[in-house]
Amino acid sequence: MSEFESVCERYRQRAQQALQARLINPLNRPAKASARLHQAMEYACLGGGKRLRAMLVYACGEIAGANPAQLDIPACAVEMAHAYSLVHDDLPLMDDADLRRGRAACHIAFDQATAVLVGDALQSRAFEILASGHEHDKQKHDLPPLQRLHMVQELARAIGAVGMAGGQALDMEATGNAIAYQDLVQIHRLKTGALIKAAAIMGGLTARRIDPALLEKLAQYASAIGLAFQIADDILDHTADSATLGKSSNSDHKLSKATYVSLLGVDAARAQAHKTAAQAIESIQGLGDNGRFLEQLAQFVVTRSH
Repeated sequence: MSEFESVCERYRQRAQQALQARLINPLNRPAKASARLHQAMEYACLGGGKRLRAMLVYACGEIAGANPAQLDIPACAVEMAHAYSLVHDDLPLMDDADLRRGRAACHIAFDQATAVLVGDALQSRAFEILASGHEHDKQKHDLPPLQRLHMVQELARAIGAVGMAGGQALDMEATGNAIAYQDLVQIHRLKTGALIKAAAIMGGLTARRIDPALLEKLAQYASAIGLAFQIADDILDHTADSATLGKSSNSDHKLSKATYVSLLGVDAARAQAHKTAAQAIESIQGLGDNGRFLEQLAQFVVTRSH
């Protein structure tokens, strides 16, 4: 295992443990709560995934000098928000996907009504943990209220009408229609990129002393890798099989959605992905060894196989 892979695994394990503590912990489950709903929330949120967004929180927070223990809250919040979006995206009235992360989508494993409620509950849980601060050992690890408020604002913007939800709406409106390359870029800057960008910023916002110049670098970096990630995702959707992806392959073509592959072709799309990753790396020049992991992550998002 390379040093980069080792760091990725460390971040994944930390995120998984933090999520388990905030979803499975009996203290977080009221006595009269629906056991089925909580089971479905755990199914949707704990069942694998790359944890890219949590990695960005941890990496950017460490670069900014944050206390590692304080990074668990924003890391969990962005992963819960991401999981909620996947559950809703997979529903029949959206992308109608049966497979997610190598197993049945939430609405297949449970039912459609439960899946809608899972998304709602994961979203509200994300904001609850951001707003309430650290749930254990507050004196050591809690964040000042103003920093938590900034994170709430950042996440709300990233998943709302000018972020993820807005991007999904534009994506649905464009389905079956011919669109320009820049329109496709805008869709994915909102649908995929906004939450990835928010993850990096929220990591930086966890620092004891906020550095606006560093936040801007991290935002530019994350904006670029969010786009590179989506281009690579479109290529994999076209070239890989469902078993490799852990979700249905060629799904965008079946839904008559415009993709970077349909507009540019595989080779040109791959070149654009690498160009965008290079722009991400360029945006964090000057961070020295602190930025090494982010450079490797940018390269990973365009060379991954799933």
